[in-house]
Amino acid sequence: MAAEADWIVEVKQALRGMPTADAEGEYWKKRSIYKVPACVTDINRKAYWPQAVSFGPYHHDKEHLKPMEEHKVRATLHFLKRSKKPFELFVGAVSEVLHDLMACYYPLDQKWHDDTDAFLQLMILDGCFMLEILCTGTQTVNDYAPNDPIFSNHGKVYIMPYIQRDMLMLENQLPMLVLDKLLAVESETDLLKDKEFINKLILKFYCPGMPIMKMGKCLHVLDVFRKSLLHEGPSKKTRRRKSDMARKGGDEIIRSATELDEAGISFKKSKSASLKDISFSGGVLSLPVVVVDDTTESMFLNLIAFERFHVGAGNEVTSYIFFMDNIIDNERDVALLHSRGIIQNAIGSDKAVAKLFNSLSKDVTLDPESSLDMVHKKVSDYCKKPWNMWRANLIHTYFRNPWAILSLVAAIFLFALTIVQTIYSILDFYQN
Repeated sequence: MAAEADWIVEVKQALRGMPTADAEGEYWKKRSIYKVPACVTDINRKAYWPQAVSFGPYHHDKEHLKPMEEHKVRATLHFLKRSKKPFELFVGAVSEVLHDLMACYYPLDQKWHDDTDAFLQLMILDGCFMLEILCTGTQTVNDYAPNDPIFSNHGKVYIMPYIQRDMLMLENQLPMLVLDKLLAVESETDLLKDKEFINKLILKFYCPGMPIMKMGKCLHVLDVFRKSLLHEGPSKKTRRRKSDMARKGGDEIIRSATELDEAGISFKKSKSASLKDISFSGGVLSLPVVVVDDTTESMFLNLIAFERFHVGAGNEVTSYIFFMDNIIDNERDVALLHSRGIIQNAIGSDKAVAKLFNSLSKDVTLDPESSLDMVHKKVSDYCKKPWNMWRANLIHTYFRNPWAILSLVAAIFLFALTIVQTIYSILDFYQN
């Protein structure tokens, strides 16, 4: 009998050692930071690649990011000196969870598995630097020189905005576990007294005026930021009836904002800033306020990528972008939403904002169980009512062009004169 081929033997061995479904689930559960594939980044590479500083292994040693490495070392020394704890304690704390930290990255280059000491050094340096950025950025601590290139007031104005943007890139994340371990040693306890301490730091860093809220356990900075965009407050809850969830809105195509306006739908600002706070009732479409600036595109693209690759993250940001792309076709739609206070344009022309939203949803797949399904369907049903269809057609045909308006007014005037003339003719006939 001929010997089995090597690949057949390998498959049989793998089959015997195949883990259970629960064990596989635990394996996938550890992943939270992903390398975005070229098919996604090639559309807009700059949106996914850091420009000022690298965090984690994916962009470490990139030539244009090397100047920040010396500042990482200096920040780490400040952190250690202020803590007054032996450096060995920090090394030991991070070493205990080193394999868990490595499991967060998918994929992780083999060189880091071969040199775990280098990965440990990377985690400690980047972790200390990120904590220093968060603490000085929120004015929690500041023992740096007044002319420090990064941590001075000058650095906060000219350097910190770039670091803020880079910290929201999916490939540039650090596991929250690193920050937890470093702060646990500093505070001489296994668990921080305030489990929301790091989340609060991140919220203050990105949203200084936002009320502090409980975020629960978060994976990294991007996860905290995403949850802050979706938080509706303790008094507001999203409810969906079973009958609602059974209905599908995926086949409905929502019209642009100007077309909805023509159909009699008015727009107003939602009561909260949550991206989930989109509702339609009584011909009024409520939308959250969104500020569009130079960082908006990169921020949303990385949030969409996180929802795309992290199982269980949800699809709320993707659904919001998909919805906004549907109601924004051109600059007229942006101008309408801007006039209602929904879009705050900080990048220039309305045409640029329209182009931005149209590009964000490129190659985006919408979950059929999206939370915006019912809003989508209600708006579509409203537009299909005969009166609203007639109204929209009338406005679209006669009230967009001033010459068409004049023609309509002239036609109505002539029609009225014709009626008056007919009445007088009839009266004159009976009188005679």
